[in-house]
This record gives sequence, structure tokens and C-alpha cells, in this order.
Amino acid sequence: MKVFMTGGTGFVGTYLSKRLVQEGHQVTILTRDSRKVPPEHPGISYVVGDPTQEGPWMGAVVEHDWIINLAGASIFTRWTAGHKQEMYDSRIKTTRNLVIALSEGDRRQFFCSTSAVGVYGPRGEETLTEDSPLDHDFLGELAKDWEGEALRARELGLRVVITRFGIVLGKEGGALATMLPAFKGFVGGRLGSGEQWFSWIHHEDHARAFLFLQEHTEIRGPVNLTSPQPVRNRELTLALGRVLGRPTFMTAPAFMVRLVLGELGNVLLTGQKVLPQRLLDAGFQFRFSGIEAALADLLS
Repeated sequence: MKVFMTGGTGFVGTYLSKRLVQEGHQVTILTRDSRKVPPEHPGISYVVGDPTQEGPWMGAVVEHDWIINLAGASIFTRWTAGHKQEMYDSRIKTTRNLVIALSEGDRRQFFCSTSAVGVYGPRGEETLTEDSPLDHDFLGELAKDWEGEALRARELGLRVVITRFGIVLGKEGGALATMLPAFKGFVGGRLGSGEQWFSWIHHEDHARAFLFLQEHTEIRGPVNLTSPQPVRNRELTLALGRVLGRPTFMTAPAFMVRLVLGELGNVLLTGQKVLPQRLLDAGFQFRFSGIEAALADLLS
């Protein structure tokens, strides 16, 4: 298939695009800056444009069979008023423009748009699936608006899947790359009490889930992209220490996490226990269900 991807030069998109090419797909990535185009890779081409603005790039959308929307400013920074607005605009405006572009395309196109498990909000010990109610905090409202823009494509007769990401673990970036320096420097440890849930997925299973969704045309609507075995923060900490051969006795006190990271700190100290129920019901087989095996594979 011909795939059009926003956010394709980021951590998740870089791995996913190469996996799609390995499976025989052709990928076109939308990038804001032609100077930042990665080295040429067979099967991957680039279109220059700003996804938050209408423009000539939208004409390329109609030429593709599968649209994957990954664009969105990172949440992993302190949430100033300006950054909150950037988080919102980068998601909502991009998705809105994609749906406008899709209105000129083929009704057989498949639209796969990103969301996040943050849509469920902090729920303690509650086990969450795609049928669980959504939250009303900042991330919850952001994700709901983001999903709402994508679901407008259903009015065009398109199949729409909303992929709600957990924390994607990979070698080249994301949360794991952020955690590694502290652990390798012998100062890794849990955040706060360490009892908060951590819903994660290995980047290979994450990419395979996209391929599975493309093949299983009966699947529509929200799909959680997380491992079926979420872990508590302390379990993640111990597993990472064992894989790296490092101690994990350090603790980042909750008040310090909130002081340094503000609202993001509250997110990291609460978390969610999310299951990929729709993937499991459809027969998807995870290669890396357990956190220690996933970390061992990534860090070997």
C-alpha cells in the first residue's frame, strides 16, 4: 500500500516507517523542514509542508491508501501555557487538515490517527479498556478533542482507527532513552511511591500492531496500543536495574517530581493500568508481553 505519514521523522515514526517498508509498503512522510530530511532510505520519500496549515502538501494525501497521523508536540517537558497551546494546536490543526484533505480522496482510504492512554486520566487500580469512560483533565480533554477531529472522517465513509498509545519503548528515543543515563550512572530509581501503573509497549509490537490493524478491516474506533502486562513503576525500575546490572535504590520524591515537572509530574506519579482488549479479542499475538524480556531485547 501507499502510506502517507505525519510525524514520521520522530522516534515512533522513524521505526514504524522502516517496518512498513520491510513489509512491502511505500511510505511518504510529511516534514516541515527539507533540511532535516534523514538520509535516503529505499521505499521512503518526503513531502515538505506544515501540517497545521493548509497547503499544497494536502494534495499528496489523496494519492495514498493508508494515512497514519502521528504528529503532535511532545508532552515530555514542563507544561507552560505556551507549550500547552502548542500541544493542542499541533494535534488538532494537523488532524483537521488531514480530514479536509481526505474529503477529496477515495472512500476506500484507511485513516489511522494517534491518541494516548492519557485520555483515561489517573484511575488508580482500575483496569482500563477501550470501553472505559474518559477523563476531564488537560490530557483527557486534549485527547478527546484530538480523537473527535479524526472521527469526523467517518462522515466521509472512511474506516477510522484511533490508536491510543501507551509508553513506547525503543532503542533510539522516547521514555527509555530518557531513563537510561540515570540508571547507567547508578542513580536510577522509582518515582514517588513507585506504586503507579506504567502502561507500555515494545516498539516492535507497536509496529506490528499497525500492520495487524491494516489487515483486519473489521476493526474500527479506539484501540489501545499497550502490552497486556502493565507494570508498576517500581517493577519497571527493578527490571531495568536487573537488565543493566545496576542498583535501583534511589527514589525521586513525589514533591520533587512535581516541583521540577509541574503538571507532567502529576501524570508520571499517577499513571493508568491499561489493557489492549480490542487487539487481544482480535487475536493479536504480542512478542514482548513481559517488561524484563522487552528491556533485555532492547538493551542487549
